[in-house]
Amino acid sequence: MIGSDFESPFLFFIKRGGMSDENNKARDEGLKITADMYTYTAGETGLDASMPPWVQEGGFKEWKKNLKDPKIRKRVMKEMRSPTDKWENFFVAAGTPENILLVGFKTDSLKYLTGRSLSEVSKMRGKSPEETAINLVIDDDSRVETVYFLMSEENVKKNIALPWVSFGSDEGSLAPEGVFLKSNPHPRAYGNFARLLGKYVRDEKIIPLEEAIRRLTSFPAENLKLKKRGKLQTGYYADIVIFDPARIKDNATYEKPHQYSEGVEHVFVNGIQVLKNGEHTGKTPGRVVRGPGWKGNK
Repeated sequence: MIGSDFESPFLFFIKRGGMSDENNKARDEGLKITADMYTYTAGETGLDASMPPWVQEGGFKEWKKNLKDPKIRKRVMKEMRSPTDKWENFFVAAGTPENILLVGFKTDSLKYLTGRSLSEVSKMRGKSPEETAINLVIDDDSRVETVYFLMSEENVKKNIALPWVSFGSDEGSLAPEGVFLKSNPHPRAYGNFARLLGKYVRDEKIIPLEEAIRRLTSFPAENLKLKKRGKLQTGYYADIVIFDPARIKDNATYEKPHQYSEGVEHVFVNGIQVLKNGEHTGKTPGRVVRGPGWKGNK
C-alpha cells in the first residue's frame, strides 16, 4: 500500500506488476520513498469503488438519489462494466463479480447476505451484478462494505521482498464477540502480521525473520518519526511482543475472519504486560501516540 488511501495502490499493483521499478528509480535519484502493505491478495472498501465518481458527487444522499433515477442508473451500469483510465473501476479490476465479496451491511434485514459474493446475490435477486450493486446501496442506505480480489500472490511476494516496504493491517482493532460479529471484516484485521511471520517468513522464506521484525518495528517507527518507539533500547518505551516463530500462524479467512492468530505468547505495552501465556491480563496501559504533525508539537 502506498500512502494513506488504500484504494489507489490496488490498480497500481495490477497495472504495474508491483511497486519496485519506478520507486527504485526514484530512490536511486535520492528521493526518500517508503511504502506499506498488507499480506493479502484482496482489499476492502465499498461498492462506491465500483461506481463512477460523478454519480457520487454531493455526498451519500445525492449518490443514493441519483441511483434512483432510471436514466442515471442506465449510464452508471454501462460505466461500471466499461474499462477506463478516468477512474479506478474496481468492478472491472476484480475481473468477475465472483471476486467481489459483500461483508458489511447496516440494515439488519440485509445482514444475511454478509459473506456472499455479488455474483451470488445477483443470481438470488434475478438482476445483473451492476443493478444488484446499485440496489444494495439504496436498500442498505450505505456504501456496503466490500472485499475486492484484485492482486496476485506473485506481486504480494514481490513487494514483501522490497527492503523499503513496511506492513500495516489497514484495519481497526476488533474482537470475535458482540457487535463485531454483525459484519465480516477483512481477515487482515486479525491475521496480517502473523501471516507475514508464519506464511511468508517461516514457510516461504521470502525474507529473513530479523528483516521482518525490523520492518514491523523500528522501520515504521522511524518513518512516522515516533520518538522512543520501535526498538529494544535503554530509555525507550517497552513495547514488546514475544512469539514462537515455529507456531506463529494466521487463522482468519475471508469466510470466517473473526479468528485470532496463534503463536503470540506475551505482549507488553508501555512496560505493562497485557498478554500472558496467550491470555489477556486485563491491563490497558495503551496511550495515544502522536507524530510530529500533531498541532500540540508545534
